[in-house]
Amino acid sequence: MKIAVIGQSLFGQEVYCHLRKEGHDVVGVFTVPDKDGKADPLGLEAEKDGVPVFKLSRWRVKGQTLPDVVAKYQALGAELNVLPFCSQFIPMEVINAPHHGSIIYHPSLLPRHRGASAINWTLIHGDKKGGFTIFWADDGLDTGDLLLQKECEILPDDTVSTLYNRFLFPEGIKGMVQAVRLIAEGKAPRLPQPEEGATYEGIQKKETAKINWEQPAEAIHNWIRGNDKVPGAWTEACGQKLTFFNSTLNTTGLVPEGENLPIPGAHRPGIVTKAGLLLFGNDDRMLLVKNIQLEDGKMIPASHFFNGADSSALELTEEELVIAEAVRSAWKRILPNVLEVEDSTDFFKSGAASVDVVRLVEEVKELCDGLELENEDIYMATTFGDFIQLLVRKLRGDDKDNKCIIDYVEKAVNKLTLRMPHQLFIGGMFVGAEGAKTYETINPTDGSVICQVSLAQVSDVDKAVAAAKDAFENGLWGKINARDRGQLLYRLADLMEQHQEELATIEALDAGAVYTLALKTHVGMSIQTFRYFAGWCDKIQGSTIPINHARPNRNLTLTRKEPIGVCGIIIPWNYPLMMLSWKTAACLAAGNTVVIKPAQVTPLTALKFAELTLKAGIPKGVVNILPGSGSLIGQRLSDHPDVRKIGFTGSTEVGKHIMKSCALSNVKKVSLELGGKSPLIIFADCDLSKAVQMGMSSVFFNKGENCIAAGRLFVEDSIHDQFVRKVVEEVKKMKIGNPLDRDTNHGPQNHQAHLQKLVEYCQHGVEEGATLVCGGKQVSRPGFFFEPTIFTDVEDHMFIAKEESFGPIMVISRFADGDVDTVLSRANATEFGLASGIFTKDINKALYVSDKLEAGTVFVNTYNKTDVAAPFGGFKQSGFGKDLGEAALNEYLRVKTVTFEY
Repeated sequence: MKIAVIGQSLFGQEVYCHLRKEGHDVVGVFTVPDKDGKADPLGLEAEKDGVPVFKLSRWRVKGQTLPDVVAKYQALGAELNVLPFCSQFIPMEVINAPHHGSIIYHPSLLPRHRGASAINWTLIHGDKKGGFTIFWADDGLDTGDLLLQKECEILPDDTVSTLYNRFLFPEGIKGMVQAVRLIAEGKAPRLPQPEEGATYEGIQKKETAKINWEQPAEAIHNWIRGNDKVPGAWTEACGQKLTFFNSTLNTTGLVPEGENLPIPGAHRPGIVTKAGLLLFGNDDRMLLVKNIQLEDGKMIPASHFFNGADSSALELTEEELVIAEAVRSAWKRILPNVLEVEDSTDFFKSGAASVDVVRLVEEVKELCDGLELENEDIYMATTFGDFIQLLVRKLRGDDKDNKCIIDYVEKAVNKLTLRMPHQLFIGGMFVGAEGAKTYETINPTDGSVICQVSLAQVSDVDKAVAAAKDAFENGLWGKINARDRGQLLYRLADLMEQHQEELATIEALDAGAVYTLALKTHVGMSIQTFRYFAGWCDKIQGSTIPINHARPNRNLTLTRKEPIGVCGIIIPWNYPLMMLSWKTAACLAAGNTVVIKPAQVTPLTALKFAELTLKAGIPKGVVNILPGSGSLIGQRLSDHPDVRKIGFTGSTEVGKHIMKSCALSNVKKVSLELGGKSPLIIFADCDLSKAVQMGMSSVFFNKGENCIAAGRLFVEDSIHDQFVRKVVEEVKKMKIGNPLDRDTNHGPQNHQAHLQKLVEYCQHGVEEGATLVCGGKQVSRPGFFFEPTIFTDVEDHMFIAKEESFGPIMVISRFADGDVDTVLSRANATEFGLASGIFTKDINKALYVSDKLEAGTVFVNTYNKTDVAAPFGGFKQSGFGKDLGEAALNEYLRVKTVTFEY
């Protein structure tokens, strides 16, 4: 179609570009005149393409249409007018002129919020749903017939900017293109607007944005965020006009202690705290404001209101002076009317607009090796001198204003002072859960409460996913070089190593892990995993593929391996940090962002890991961590339309449910590491001492809470009794005790419910006729301790022969001497296939049996020997997909095929 685009701004520019990509003929662009020597982005783009551009200051004078303007328009022969964002009044002669008429974008769900400040009023009224409408243009009252609408959820702390950037801008562009497509296909509806629910509000101006304090806190919060950034909600205090920005109702954990700020008309004085300015509604509820603009236009952190001017100006190094001059040149390019950029030059008073903020952010990132800069930084430091000071502080890593506030739980344990975060980690901040909900995490050694942990709710999942999506689509993470991404992961691994004793102690405290084992395996392998995948970051490569040429032309086909997007990772309680690391390291190396749900009973190392990601410089929103229930948080992650991949380790039953949810929601990619009943076959020709040693490890390693634990041992008849005698002797030597004691090798089970299941499991074995050689009971002491247990005479039909215990229970069955095929058949007679093992000195037998065993991992003359470079995952109902090794990267990548013709 022949289209005339009438409007302005980056939004108009994007719509214009997409319409041209769709093959439409844009015959002309009508936009606003240049301002301060700068052309509007829409007109600038069209001029590059050679499309006629008309920069009109107005279309009519004193109510009369300008004939020469209409003539210029009519000469283009447009079949449709597209108005993506238009601040001018367009005459009806132009609106009705084309064959298909005119369509216009409006950022609300009409008929609600007709008028020019629709996004502001959506927030001011506290609407739970927002969105946009594309309608058939009318006489400017926003009452035309509806063509298309799309809605989104309004998050509690959304501002005009976040709502616009998250949904109204990207989805609005797609919506405009979709609307034009419907018109071209003759399928565009014309639905009369209902009058029921219609509202019309005027333009928000500074003089009308004064805060009314006779309202509840939520209404005040909505007023502030609805006016953020323009025109700005304000009040009078301390003899000047103060404008408030960046408001939130999430004040969980904040203590109203600080210096009072009297505010005329307010229900109570505000309180300047370390977190910002606490304000109060007439319902006595609090809200927090993080930024204040003073009457002279200077923006400051609200927590600094009483601090006065910062006199500690940095002295710049030679290298920093070079950067400062490069940034000065960028300011000159953006501000063409300014003859000389001096330290006192104010960015906005010199004519910069919001589009210039975006440009400056991008230019500085390019000049400073991808430095993470936000629009907010420019509003906080509007003069060139202040901006350079802020920039240098960021480059030096000394940006105090952006430090995350962490409310630690401190405990003196293991000759250390543990400092443990206990809140949700969303968007680079530790925050309380919706409704301030918490739960107790328990020390399995004595059953005592370690601390209260924030209990995530469904709304918290939505916030975390939104943060991860924004970090993936708009943040620094997707823009930095792959090698730089690897350096951040190396730095994270180094920090984990520096804190390894603290992490291992937390694993012992929260999961009952034996400290010495946690140090080597739980934490040690986690560090190795991040180092391994850090090295992969710049080695993720596609390929070129020879295809048949479209003669006489030639073709080139290549593939790209790309990150998937937002991934959800749901981890179990047996190796809290290691399972997190196995999945998260590959996920991040591939370039994704992640929302992690640790097991509800073992959240603390995951939250400490979150703190270390901040210290490592992982950008905000890349990693988010939500302790909470699987049925609530895991389910929402599986159902969430913006999550593109789920990685899960846990039971087969839950894995099936997740797989179904992933299919029904948005056909998201999924990898599952599920239950096991791993067979270990011990042949008579083995090294018996080693078989006993490894057989013990195969069952009792990590208290039996081990995905690949040998769930059933098949011992050849001629060595059966000797093997049993030796393992019983070894079991009697095991020291059961406090996992922090260095001589302990068997600690408590992870939690009370699991301990009870182990007791019931052993009762099943005894009732069905298996011989209980030792153990089978809870240890008579405080905590969740269970005796290492051995069963013999276990027959194939028995419950304990078929079901996984996930505990320290050795299940031994005989097999006839030399009957290899029968024992293989018995070993494979299970729906599980995670791991397996063989002990024999006969290489031919080892090769034959390993070939026939139906399991993702086969150990020969060893057990539990996993490595970060070797892929790990199961067959059959033990799941699919791999952790570790190069294969794990493919779980978090998608392959795109690109074909050129030349």
